[in-house]
Amino acid sequence: MEQTTHRSAAVRDGLGVGLAVGLSGVAFGAAAVTAGLTVPQACVLSLLTFTGASQFALTGAVGAGGDLVAATLGALLLGGRNTLYGLRLAGLLRVRGPRRLLAAHGVIDETSAVALAQPSPEAARTGFTVTFAGLYVTWNLTTLAGSLGTSSLGDPGVLGLDVVGPAAFLAILWPRLAGSAELRRLAAVAAAIALCATPFLTPGLPVLLSAAAVLVVSAR
Repeated sequence: MEQTTHRSAAVRDGLGVGLAVGLSGVAFGAAAVTAGLTVPQACVLSLLTFTGASQFALTGAVGAGGDLVAATLGALLLGGRNTLYGLRLAGLLRVRGPRRLLAAHGVIDETSAVALAQPSPEAARTGFTVTFAGLYVTWNLTTLAGSLGTSSLGDPGVLGLDVVGPAAFLAILWPRLAGSAELRRLAAVAAAIALCATPFLTPGLPVLLSAAAVLVVSAR
């Protein structure tokens, strides 16, 4: 009975997080089209990348005129944290065979948080699966809606939609920054590095440089 209660709670947690966070895909779709991506490109990025902060970072760098390679490397650095989540979740989820590839695709902040918050391994696996499924479907549907809606407006910059990407990226990061003084210090250092490098490097490279510097400091 207790196990059933835990699993039911995990389903509620997963659906709540998946639907709530997934709605921000509208902002990503709008930001992607504003940055110059087509609707299919925005949708493929959500389907294959599926990690919000990295997607916003990539489109932001591209929208600023940055080099695609530098923008991609910056997004990969941001997404690197999911590897650490995967190491933490591997023993808990106990996924075997080809399904590990699918499970790895779903290892992001939200699925990890829901899974690790559960009181039992069974509830953790349920929470992870429900969060992944709900968030993946919602995120991709809202990416499509946001990109289609923005592409129909002509020039999104005229309506001020070019600020959607940076604003949404900040909204994703803010809860983490608000809860950790150490992260706020790291963010301040990264911002200072990027600002100092901006006059001397092409767009996209300052973000890559600051992200690399933060990773080096964090690993010490």
